[in-house]
Amino acid sequence: MRRLLVLTTLLAGLPLALPAHAEGTFSFATTPGQLPKTVVPTDYIIDLTTDMDHLTLQGDEIIRIEVQSPTADITLNQAGLKLASALLDNSQKAEIRQDDAAETVTLHFPAPVPAGVHTLAIKYSGPILKTPNGIYVDDYTDPAGKPKRMLVTQFEVADARRMFPGWDEPAFKATYQLNVTLPFDYAAVSNMPIIGTTQQDEKTKRVSFSPTPRMSSYLLALVAGDMASVDGKADGTPLRVFAPTGLEQQGTYALGAAEKILPYYNDYFGIKYPLPKMDMLAIPGNYQAGAMENWGALTYIDNVLLFDPKNSTPRTRELIYEVVAHEMAHQWSGDLVTMGWWDNIWLNEGFASWMEIKATDKMNPEWDIWPRQHETREATMATDALSTTHPIQQVIHNVSEANSAFDGISYGKGELVIRMMEGWLGEDHFRDGMRAYMKAHAFGNATSQDLWNALSTTSGQDVGKVARSFTEQPGIPQVNVAAVCKNGQTTYTLTQSRFTIHDPNAKALTWNIPVVAGGPGLTTKKLVLGAEPATFTLPRCNAPLKLDLGESGYYRVHYDDVAFAPIAASISKFTPVDRANILGDQFAQFRAGHGALSSYFDLVDRLTAAHETDIATLEEIISKLETLDFYEIGSPDRPAFQAYARSRLAPVLKRLGWDQKPHESVLDTMLRPSVISALGTFNDPAVLAEAKRRFAIWLKNPASLRPDLVGTVSALAMKHADAATWEIMAKKVRDTQATELKLRLFQAIANASDPDLIRRNVELAYSGAIPNGRISMALSSIASASENLDLVWKLVRQHEAEIRTHLAPWSQDGFLPAIAAHSNNPDILAELQKDPSSTKTTGAKIATAHAVNAVSARKEAVQAAQSQIHDWLATRTH
Repeated sequence: MRRLLVLTTLLAGLPLALPAHAEGTFSFATTPGQLPKTVVPTDYIIDLTTDMDHLTLQGDEIIRIEVQSPTADITLNQAGLKLASALLDNSQKAEIRQDDAAETVTLHFPAPVPAGVHTLAIKYSGPILKTPNGIYVDDYTDPAGKPKRMLVTQFEVADARRMFPGWDEPAFKATYQLNVTLPFDYAAVSNMPIIGTTQQDEKTKRVSFSPTPRMSSYLLALVAGDMASVDGKADGTPLRVFAPTGLEQQGTYALGAAEKILPYYNDYFGIKYPLPKMDMLAIPGNYQAGAMENWGALTYIDNVLLFDPKNSTPRTRELIYEVVAHEMAHQWSGDLVTMGWWDNIWLNEGFASWMEIKATDKMNPEWDIWPRQHETREATMATDALSTTHPIQQVIHNVSEANSAFDGISYGKGELVIRMMEGWLGEDHFRDGMRAYMKAHAFGNATSQDLWNALSTTSGQDVGKVARSFTEQPGIPQVNVAAVCKNGQTTYTLTQSRFTIHDPNAKALTWNIPVVAGGPGLTTKKLVLGAEPATFTLPRCNAPLKLDLGESGYYRVHYDDVAFAPIAASISKFTPVDRANILGDQFAQFRAGHGALSSYFDLVDRLTAAHETDIATLEEIISKLETLDFYEIGSPDRPAFQAYARSRLAPVLKRLGWDQKPHESVLDTMLRPSVISALGTFNDPAVLAEAKRRFAIWLKNPASLRPDLVGTVSALAMKHADAATWEIMAKKVRDTQATELKLRLFQAIANASDPDLIRRNVELAYSGAIPNGRISMALSSIASASENLDLVWKLVRQHEAEIRTHLAPWSQDGFLPAIAAHSNNPDILAELQKDPSSTKTTGAKIATAHAVNAVSARKEAVQAAQSQIHDWLATRTH
């Protein structure tokens, strides 16, 4: 699943979460879970009748089960369903005991059911939801302006139980044969091809799908509505991209991406895609997950699958490619081979996140994707350095905790650690290990240890020894570099420590760190740094020896003055990714309290004086300058700091210009909005005036602005907009049906600073103008962009009950923490902690703890930044 949520790192771990030490290979009997393993399903036949007017369903299912040992009780999952009857082997009627709080039902029989194969026949009913989880409806307006209704499923983590009673845990793999009665004019798509359609009456039809392979319950899917597709084929597999009728041609770009990616994956994994077809479906707006890897029926929120040449940007083009590559990677890693329990969700998500970048880079080398993953690295490490982080592999006790595990650690750190492992072992060894892993566990489950064993076999290295130090304990290693120059040569001594931010009591940990060192004109050195220091020499002094060459490792680097001086002097001679890496590590030393901001500014000055043009390096600079500007809110030094920031970026905009040049690189096209936005944030008068001018023209003629500048220009113009302008923009938000453009326009008006307009923005967010699946994101955007969190918090709290009715259960835990995390007001944090919702579930406790800790860490950073910037500015005036 590709989650596209604001502040997903808020759900980054519980301080008391324990690492999953000494994990073994997969064993069904010992795999964690809440259901007894005395009964195992092997095959489901599910027959649904839907009532799309009254939003109800009736279900009949037959489940073939294997009873492992005699038992009078059979327990399975259900949530929100009502079981009418349950019959064993067509003869024994069960006593039904539902536990709605536990989301289970126990079928009790008068005598123990003997070991062996049996069948369960269950009749039940339930609701079709409006929130984007389980089986739900998505109400939208089609391109012709007509209201439409689509039936959608979203089952990960544990919402299959909202459509049918069953064993809703990943280790209970089974086959599924789905039949569904739907409105006659609905097109229907599930994991497998349709094998029969029967007209029931003048309004309904019954659609039957072929049985699936053995798979986990959360991968079952059903989407039905007024849809059309564009069709293709790759390696003999039919491919289709579905969209609401009238928009299907916008799926052509994603289809082309899939046609290139599928053969690559077939070869890479060594197992050809095993299903008879692959469909990708665009869900209009009301889809919170971002994208979901349902086997053979991949679902996406429409703005990450459909490309509209009139409104989509180069960033959208890139995002679509990445998300398609991510979900397609899951067809093997996650679907064919599934983690046994949610403590290994990173096996799904970290791997797919790494593979999406690997595939996207292979097919689109001009996008320079790997260096730009520096942004992912920085965001991930910012979370992993705090006390509220958790191991990649963490103990998961329940569904609430499982939902919290879909965070920047599972995705981002998982991706970065896998990349490090590939770099250490070599691409061929790593690929061969993945092939062996897939072959050994196809149609089954696995643990991280299963993967380490496969990689160890193909590489000849003790992979587990290195990998477990990164996956089974939290935090970030730091490699410390001490250099001594004597007799014309330099001796380097490497030691390790733990890199932390705002965590003085952090437990000391030791990693086995694959280290790569080198630099301009230097021979590359590789070693694995353990608890003992490592020493080597170079036959020269003042060598620009840099660690984490190519930024392929997951560690911070701290240099002493002798080691760092030649790196700083030669920074412009390093590759772009290494320039960004040097900057990122130096800023991190400031955040950890071990380095001065003046050193970071010195590097920025050196690079901009050398006319830096690389997007990864410049966006690293922009990101940190914007962060420091945020820290400067309320400081009398803010105008002077903004003047400095403008001086660093103005030459970049002069080179790029406001308008796209013929034959310019796609990277410059993507960089331009970032530079303009930053200069506007830093109150550049010329940029603000030009943005205002172009915005006025755009209001009269929407074709006057390229799509990639619409969001930037309108956001700058809205910062000090009046009520009349807000009304115009709000109407555009309400009337625009394209999710990509709707969210772009809302993000723009979220910048309004007038208190009355902030109030209107909050009301607009949950008024129906924004799909339910994006309301939390919209409110977080207002909190961030308006710089008036106190007012946003007050308004959200006033309307909290109504807002929550629009949110899926798994988004409830992080809703208030995501707002409060923008605050520096201790009263708001105290109110959050006292609110009953903050302790209602384990997931809520996790989200609250992280929000509080993140705010506390930021407060510390603000104090340090304001003090150091004040002193640094003073030196610049003399």
